[in-house]
Amino acid sequence: MPIAVDIDVMLARRKMSVGELADRVGITPANLAVLKNGRAKAVRFATLAALCEVLACQPGDLLRWEAEGDAEADAEAADTAVE
Repeated sequence: MPIAVDIDVMLARRKMSVGELADRVGITPANLAVLKNGRAKAVRFATLAALCEVLACQPGDLLRWEAEGDAEADAEAADTAVE
């Protein structure tokens, strides 16, 4: 998918856990994990706004566009790093 999600980067910068963020945003940790891991098909603007409010950031700090080739290369690199 050409949209990359950088919630984990903001969590590290804010020294916050996934569970704490989920509680403060008002979503389940499972749904936050789906979004964080880039498996979500969509995100509501209300959820995005709540994430930005809690993390004190802009939507562009959480979401970025990647060219299809870049995303595939990143996925392949991650797969080979695990092996």
